[in-house]
Amino acid sequence: MSEFNMDRDCNGVPIRAERVFDSCSDKDCLAGLPVTLTGGPLPPEVSIVRSRSAAVDNITISVEPVPFNKGFYSIDITYSFTLEILAYESSRSVPVVMEGTAFATKNCILYGSESSVKTFTDSPEPPAVPAESGSCCGNLPHANVSVLEPIVLETRIGRGCQPDDVPGDRNVYVTLGLFSVTELTRPVTLMVPTLDYTIPRKQCTCDSDSPCEVFEKLKFPEEEFSPASLCNDESDCAGLDEVMS
Repeated sequence: MSEFNMDRDCNGVPIRAERVFDSCSDKDCLAGLPVTLTGGPLPPEVSIVRSRSAAVDNITISVEPVPFNKGFYSIDITYSFTLEILAYESSRSVPVVMEGTAFATKNCILYGSESSVKTFTDSPEPPAVPAESGSCCGNLPHANVSVLEPIVLETRIGRGCQPDDVPGDRNVYVTLGLFSVTELTRPVTLMVPTLDYTIPRKQCTCDSDSPCEVFEKLKFPEEEFSPASLCNDESDCAGLDEVMS
């Protein structure tokens, strides 16, 4: 009998999971990112630009061991953004929608532990990086970056890195606010407590009610008709009164 089967008597089972060894959260202000417009250079008649939307299109991640600091890894992150720009000839003109892309890079160092094992699996995962001669790290940890959609803080027309500093073609520049979480993980086998297997007790039913009957079941949205105040209780209001006085 294997060791795992013996542990079943203690209501524990082994599972394969990605353990987070280190993580960090960032609130980045990405200032002055040049926007590459899909349709070519910015037309000379455009005098005002605004951003209608911005989204994270892709993230490229590179992980490398930090020399002379075992277990730590340098993570290079490249963000790719897609933007929709409203271009105006004047403040009263009808805007023209233009699409573009922008890029930003950042770096952080996190602890990812060490491992010299080679793991092979039938699932489509990236292959392990072989250890170099004299190296203690047989494979690299996995880096994961989670982001919210960026907040456009500024959109402007400029030349070069700063407005009018360097002669050149006019271009659109944006400043984005980005919230992100970066994690370094490795696959590990953990023993976790469990209960018995269960079957869902909820029955799969097909709702055949009429539209009005469905509407009648909805709760009245009282909170939508009651705007939240600036202070939630008397102490908050007292503090607000001191600030306003």
